[in-house]
Amino acid sequence: MSTSQPQATAPCHVCKRRFPLSRLFTWISVRPGVGALIEDAHPGWHAGCFICREDLNRFRNAYVEKLLEDERGELSAIDREVIDSLHSGQPISQNPLDTAEEISTFGERMADRVAAFGGSWRFILIFAFVLIAWMAVNTVVLLTRPFDPYPFILLNLVLSSLAAFQAPVIMMSQRRQETKDRLRAENDYRVNLKAELEIRQLHEKMDHQMASQWEKLAELQRIQIELLEDRARDRR
Repeated sequence: MSTSQPQATAPCHVCKRRFPLSRLFTWISVRPGVGALIEDAHPGWHAGCFICREDLNRFRNAYVEKLLEDERGELSAIDREVIDSLHSGQPISQNPLDTAEEISTFGERMADRVAAFGGSWRFILIFAFVLIAWMAVNTVVLLTRPFDPYPFILLNLVLSSLAAFQAPVIMMSQRRQETKDRLRAENDYRVNLKAELEIRQLHEKMDHQMASQWEKLAELQRIQIELLEDRARDRR
């Protein structure tokens, strides 16, 4: 009857708790920038040390925040949202139209519909027909007793009132369009910032792996040279 061997464990350098090796990250797998922060907070971080995922993510967040603070100064709410998304693995992009619809009021949606109708050929044709009909009725049909004789003072009053109501409605729609444009710009900023940070981390990881490989190759070459020297001495 075979007995299963106990799983090997090791302590986390930061929290000192023991974890299985499969849940720990080695010193060489941590990027140098993150490792420098770990060394500052917990001295003694060197080859042979391990760190758990929870502590590693915390130092990764601190490293990204430090990068952004060095470049942009104080972090905004959007910057922190991007940092959280970067390490949680959740998508950061949003549909600006859905967000705009969620925060819009009934009056703003009505303003959009009125502005869309007022800027269409349908409105222009209907309005032109009403004007022609108004003037025809008061000059031809009701020639003896028109309700708005020439120069159509009542029509001027109606047009002025329509323009007075239409102008603020159009301004409301334009302000709502500005809100949509701002949401689009914020969404583009989130996506671009996250892509920039991910590319930077990939570059640092590749540089770190290349440096580690060069160290291993150099160590292999030194061992080979020592073996060759030993063989040369033996032949003598």
